[in-house]
Amino acid sequence: MSKTASVAFAPSSSLFSRFMAAVDRFLMASAAISNHNGDLPRFGL
Repeated sequence: MSKTASVAFAPSSSLFSRFMAAVDRFLMASAAISNHNGDLPRFGL
């Protein structure tokens, strides 16, 4: 019996995960723009 464990991750192609990734990209872009302008980024929705 092997002492190492392998974990199989399901591909993150569900609609909810794709939506959350899009929201994450939007928030990170907003924070980067605010940081570039010298403002404090607003976290959250």
